[in-house]
Amino acid sequence: MEFSQADFDRLLVAEHTRKTAEVTYDKDPLDAENLTKWGGALLELAQFQTVSDAKKMINDAISKLDEALAINPSRHETLWCMGNALSTTAFMTTDSDEAKVSFDKAAQFFQKAVDADPGNELYQKSLEVAAKAPELHMDFQKAAASQQAMGGASSASSTSTAAKKKSSDLKYDIFGWIILAAGIVAWVGLAKSHVPPPPPR
Repeated sequence: MEFSQADFDRLLVAEHTRKTAEVTYDKDPLDAENLTKWGGALLELAQFQTVSDAKKMINDAISKLDEALAINPSRHETLWCMGNALSTTAFMTTDSDEAKVSFDKAAQFFQKAVDADPGNELYQKSLEVAAKAPELHMDFQKAAASQQAMGGASSASSTSTAAKKKSSDLKYDIFGWIILAAGIVAWVGLAKSHVPPPPPR
């Protein structure tokens, strides 16, 4: 698996943030901002892991964010981060009903973040994406199933390394979908707000 320089830089920053947060936590376990940074770093690092490791890291992030929200339940950065963690969990779940539960929870956290910081465009866009997420999830699952069916038919004797690569590619597709969904919503929103006036007749 090859990383671009930008990916490598993100990985280094996230790992540094995680380690710093761990040290800070030992000194002050009730620092909600630190716990939020730690959870955010784990979410970032999860993007560079295998699917099973990513799931563990995301669950760890959720537990850090839960701790932060127990200390400060109205901290909008933490609420938004939790929405992201739950959305990512949902996209990594193949069961539609289970995914919907996570998407619904994510939407609640995004809504709380918007309520706490109404002028934040990123929070608004996240809330919009959350509304479309179950549909994107279904489309993604269909695409993944057809991709696996085609791949399985052509190489019945695939090795475990090929299986690992597929699993890794699938995980990147999941994160790609999340980023793509956010990008599409942002682009559509931007396009709507900058529609040129109709030409005079």
